[in-house]
Amino acid sequence: MRMTKIGVALLAGTSFAAGCAVASNGGMFPAAAQGSNQQQTYQMLTLFSTVLDRVRADYVEPVSDRTLIDNALNGMLTGLDPHSAYMTDQQWHDMQTETSGKFGGIGLEVTDNAGLLQVISPIDGTPAAAAGLLPGDLITAVDGKTVEGLSLNDAVSEMRGPPNTEVHLIVKREGVTTPINVTLTRQIIHVETVKSRLIDDIGVIRISEFTERTDPGVRDAIKSFRAQAGGHLRGLILDLRNDPGGLLDQAIAVSNDFLPGGGIVSTRGRHSDDDQTWSAKSTEDVSGGLPIVVLTNNGSASASEIVAGALQDNHRALVLGTQSFGKGSVQTIFPLAGNGAVRLTTARYYTPSGRSIQGVGITPNVEVQETRTPAPHFAPEHEADLQHILSVPGSSTKASPPPPPAVLPVAAGQIPRLPPENWPKFDPKKPATDFQLQQGLVLVRAIVASGKAASR
Repeated sequence: MRMTKIGVALLAGTSFAAGCAVASNGGMFPAAAQGSNQQQTYQMLTLFSTVLDRVRADYVEPVSDRTLIDNALNGMLTGLDPHSAYMTDQQWHDMQTETSGKFGGIGLEVTDNAGLLQVISPIDGTPAAAAGLLPGDLITAVDGKTVEGLSLNDAVSEMRGPPNTEVHLIVKREGVTTPINVTLTRQIIHVETVKSRLIDDIGVIRISEFTERTDPGVRDAIKSFRAQAGGHLRGLILDLRNDPGGLLDQAIAVSNDFLPGGGIVSTRGRHSDDDQTWSAKSTEDVSGGLPIVVLTNNGSASASEIVAGALQDNHRALVLGTQSFGKGSVQTIFPLAGNGAVRLTTARYYTPSGRSIQGVGITPNVEVQETRTPAPHFAPEHEADLQHILSVPGSSTKASPPPPPAVLPVAAGQIPRLPPENWPKFDPKKPATDFQLQQGLVLVRAIVASGKAASR
């Protein structure tokens, strides 16, 4: 199972954008042959050549060598783990375009699930979000043709097209007995990754994904809050729900904004010489030490988990909501000089305290469900539920309790885990209907009341 975003072409979301490093292509195939059994390697390469020749000679229709090799490369990589893959040159080019925060398409984060496309999250402000597509939905057909049997890249390609053209999807949703037909109009999507609003004296920053524009957007939001609050800003909520990830450097930058010191994230790979650690380099907290509550759910993955983990481990914020997705592996991009790129899992992420994110995710300090009766999903809701996921030596994939916080107000124990039976139906345009957000506001104010923070 892999995850990608539907736009003009392939982009990583939870699949790799939170850990996108770029490396040059140097001697990949010679390295592959360096093992204790080189003879077997050469025998298998001979087998590959034999099968290639047979397909070229006898397949029912002529197939280009490029198509065959592309398919073989993608199959080799996707068999390793849910997030490694081969990208054609066009897909590599389009991925670079998408991480800039501007791309064409319908704005949907998806993963493959048993031959179908599972919705991870619609991106805020896009046709997919406007059409009401939900996390957990299964896309079974595009423009009247089944996606079953297609690779994830090919299925995504079926949904691409010029702006202002329509694409028709057939969706299967838990609890709905008949197929749902959805028609969306493709458009150039300018991803507004940061949205903000001031609720009384609490600033709420919503990050939908981590692109090149995210950190500047967070800083601008805080400046705006200060101007609007007239010196009476009391706290912040960082909403990372359904944030599938993005660029690693942006996750580090956002964490750095609120940390005057301490670690942010570390990676551990196959070779210890390649291990890396990132620490806060700022000398001041851009919020001036205001209390922070981070909102997470099972759609919070990768880069958003790095931020939540960094702030939680450094006792800079309390996390409220539900367990995050648990995508804690690093994908390195190896460009192939005009032949696309290889996206290869090369390391695992760890929080500052040494906790692995992979297959586990971030456990909230205060668990709060979105609804009383969460809708069941057809497909896995967390990385640990996927097939052939990357394991973590010596670690369990069961959710572990969060580290003891420096400040946990008594009022936190009084926050209800579920909304009351008469709680209104959630409307994204009405913050009062967002139960997790409302409990986040309660928690921020409780921290303020405990005397640990002052107005800024």
